[in-house]
Amino acid sequence: MVFASTTFIFIFLPITFFLYFLSPNKFKNFILLLASLVFYSWGGLKYTIILLSSIVFNYFIAIMIDSRPALKYKGLRKFYLIIAIMFNIGVLFFYKYFNFFVDNLNIIFSIVNLKQLEVTKIVLPVGISFFTFQILSYIIDVYRNEVNVQKNIIKLALYIALFPQLIAGPIVRYIDIENMMNSRNIDIHSIRLGIERFIIGLGKKVILADTMGKMADNYFNNLDNISTPMAWLMGITYSLQIYYDFSAYSDMAIGLGKVFGFEFLENFNYPYISKNIKEFWRRWHISLSTWFRDYLYIPLGGNRKGALKTYRNLLIVFFVTGLWHGASWTFVFWGLYHGMFLLIEKKTKIDDFFENRRFIARIYTLVVVMIGWIFFRADTINKAFHIIINLFNFNFTNYRFVFSEAKFSNILFLLLAIFFLKPRYKSFINFINSIKSYDEKVFYRVLCVYDLLLILLFVVEICFVTSTDFNPFIYFRF
Repeated sequence: MVFASTTFIFIFLPITFFLYFLSPNKFKNFILLLASLVFYSWGGLKYTIILLSSIVFNYFIAIMIDSRPALKYKGLRKFYLIIAIMFNIGVLFFYKYFNFFVDNLNIIFSIVNLKQLEVTKIVLPVGISFFTFQILSYIIDVYRNEVNVQKNIIKLALYIALFPQLIAGPIVRYIDIENMMNSRNIDIHSIRLGIERFIIGLGKKVILADTMGKMADNYFNNLDNISTPMAWLMGITYSLQIYYDFSAYSDMAIGLGKVFGFEFLENFNYPYISKNIKEFWRRWHISLSTWFRDYLYIPLGGNRKGALKTYRNLLIVFFVTGLWHGASWTFVFWGLYHGMFLLIEKKTKIDDFFENRRFIARIYTLVVVMIGWIFFRADTINKAFHIIINLFNFNFTNYRFVFSEAKFSNILFLLLAIFFLKPRYKSFINFINSIKSYDEKVFYRVLCVYDLLLILLFVVEICFVTSTDFNPFIYFRF
């Protein structure tokens, strides 16, 4: 089940909403957990069994870690932690990377004339990367004594399986919502803000991301017609698609969280206005960046053990970042590509050069990120390089194919997508809120008009949802 579907919007969400708010407080967590399991089971009951098995195992292993005093049983606690990490990474490896491992092993076998391994194709459970990382963060934080172990399995299961962020993030750390598992304050204002955020996210998905996605797919599926303008449009449209698609899901997840009393941290902060790659990763997929910082980069030594080990640690983190996104060498290359640019920025004085050249700095960052997305989107590294070469070879043949996508609606949505890369909407909301301090009556009138516009936007979004084919979020496959 996806957020951008009539089944979710008009059936699942209203039923869950009414059951949740009509139930006594002591049953609210159970109702929300039950709804989350139904939501996840929509993609296949066997995947829910995997999820529940992970919840049960980690529930008991966390209690075992916590039940041993840190000073007296340091070695035993570490042993339990290693078992937990091996179990969770093992499950992730089996479902996400086993086929990739066998495929590469068979390449080696073919070189040395050994018999190929034949294995059944394993289907990737949706969202496994996200809930595995959430589980790992909880286990590690319990081991570090940074959070209290959760002895109520319903509450722990709700933390792991909570449907707004279960499938595609943001990756929520237990420490950030620990108190919310016990009690949550819900009022009309938070519900309104949650609905507003959901509507904005839905618009980003079905109006902007999906339109950009159709253009990008049309170009990527016709590499025989490639030219320099087409190569740039491929990079631009896919860069817009993946940003609006993923940030849309985060917006809807944060909005739905607000409706049910949860405050999730922001996951995107206008990454395409960054002035370097380091800033980009502080603004893009913030929950994943902070996860790798806290649970991989810092434990490896961070930047505390000299320049060479700092560079090594960065490359390890971005190698794993690429691999986390998918079982393919294109993703690994994409991760190392970003890691190399971070090393270049650390080693050189590029920040000093861009200090008073913000426009050039942003162009540099956008071009680097866009080229990276080509590796992310292409089927093979060779195809990615073929596209990138055409970015700069001034090939203007087959220009008619480029203009075949130049419909008025596509151009309009392309311009809108570019326009909202800067915090225009945020500035607009701040302007509305500023009116209240001058004239409260005018503020409420403006707010009513704004709410009517939101309702109109929602109606337009439903028209898009009902008139287009099923189009899941990009990050579902990660």
